[in-house]
Amino acid sequence: MLAKVFSGAVFGVDAYTVEIEVNSGHGDPKTLIVGLPDAAVKESEHRVTTALLNSGFTPPQGRVTINLAPASIKKEGPSFDLPIALGMLAAESDIKPDLLERACMIGELALSGAVRRVCGILPITLAARAAGRKAILVPAENAEEAAVVEGIKVFAVKNLREAADFLNLELTLDPHKIELNETFNAHRRYAEDFEDVKGQEYAKRAIEVAVAGGHNLLMIGPPGTGKTMLAKRIPSILPPMMIEEALETTKIHSIAGKLDAHESLIATRPFHAPHHTVSDAGLLGGGTHPTPGAVSLAHNGVLFLDELPEFHRSVLEVLRQPLEEGVVTIARAAASVTFPCRFMLVAAMNPTPDGYFPDDPRSTSTPLQVQRYQSKVSGPLLDRIDIHIEVPSVKYQELANLEKGEPSAAVRRRVVAARNIQQKRYAKDRHVHCNAGMRPKQARKYCRPTADAQQLLKTAVSEMNFSARGYDRILKVARTIADLAGEEVIGTEHIAEAIQYRTLDRAI
Repeated sequence: MLAKVFSGAVFGVDAYTVEIEVNSGHGDPKTLIVGLPDAAVKESEHRVTTALLNSGFTPPQGRVTINLAPASIKKEGPSFDLPIALGMLAAESDIKPDLLERACMIGELALSGAVRRVCGILPITLAARAAGRKAILVPAENAEEAAVVEGIKVFAVKNLREAADFLNLELTLDPHKIELNETFNAHRRYAEDFEDVKGQEYAKRAIEVAVAGGHNLLMIGPPGTGKTMLAKRIPSILPPMMIEEALETTKIHSIAGKLDAHESLIATRPFHAPHHTVSDAGLLGGGTHPTPGAVSLAHNGVLFLDELPEFHRSVLEVLRQPLEEGVVTIARAAASVTFPCRFMLVAAMNPTPDGYFPDDPRSTSTPLQVQRYQSKVSGPLLDRIDIHIEVPSVKYQELANLEKGEPSAAVRRRVVAARNIQQKRYAKDRHVHCNAGMRPKQARKYCRPTADAQQLLKTAVSEMNFSARGYDRILKVARTIADLAGEEVIGTEHIAEAIQYRTLDRAI
């Protein structure tokens, strides 16, 4: 007998429906899986057969052919176990076909028949709804994630017997529901807050400017000055996540298997900090079946690269396209996959190989060693970092001060106000969302300093040997500083502050 069940699989950041046909007939006892299955899918035969036996069912005794359509796309992973098992039962008339046509099923089976959680439930649920499925059966640990999608009933199943009894109408399961807005608002709290940071007022101000204009940031300072501590708190002052952004971010983390069990939605800006030994594939994503890398896991949030010069030069070079385009494309022989990766780049490095500033008496680095160390960060990458600042050691008086600093919520209000100004300014250009994304045309239109400010900038360029890129970055950062102050015109104070945020340009 022929049975048909529906499932889904992930491709890139989206999913597609998979139609599973199971034909049980006479002949030698053998199970054949076709439709470009990988090794894990082929092994489903053994997991499913054992799970059926341990769940009290009798596996098909003759020849079983299982077809996974569309056959042109390679199927990977153990997530087809549950639909294949239910398809076998339907082919043996152990399951009524009434609900099979209307439902989608996904899940890995343990040998005991228990249904284990899988990756990519959110995009698969979205694809099932788009395909017209009315319900989806998912592992109990994935139920919260699937329930985020409205317009489709989500049923959590713990084992194969429970799924079969439900489809036979012998067991009643209530649809798993969550209140999306309530869940979203409940998870929007950050564990890290700027009020815990002692001192570093200059660095905190630079970070506020960077976040307000969407500028990438490089912090330079000795070990122990709080660079990582500051970086971890940057998501807390970014504009609050919208539901659309939360869903997009959750999809990426779901596909990568980074969601915790029973986690339904990522409602805070992600902070991702790969180790400096990360490979190109680890940073951008890759694999035979491409999965998201570090840049995509930081989508809508912050990518933090600590000890920047210690990263392989090739790894830093591949960052240029994601920073420029906001997407990363991974090409393979079978297909190309595109992952979104719009993030704020925050990097940190020591000023010299021994960690001290060159003018510190403890520093033993020669000028040549310092130059070689700093040159590990290429010019093209520095072109895409608008702000670089020095983060000095914190003085004892500041460490001993018991007063809390300004909370993140207060800083975030100023950031949001500045971002709102920029959204109105670039409302007619869908490619530009903040000052950092300005192209030359917009920069000429919106970055017009007063005469005095223009004269200050001219003097700075002449005496400090700023490059053309430094000139452009100063204007963009000054535009952000003016937005934070609610000023329409860029004045001398805005230019003067922006000049202070070009540490490496002044050093070279």
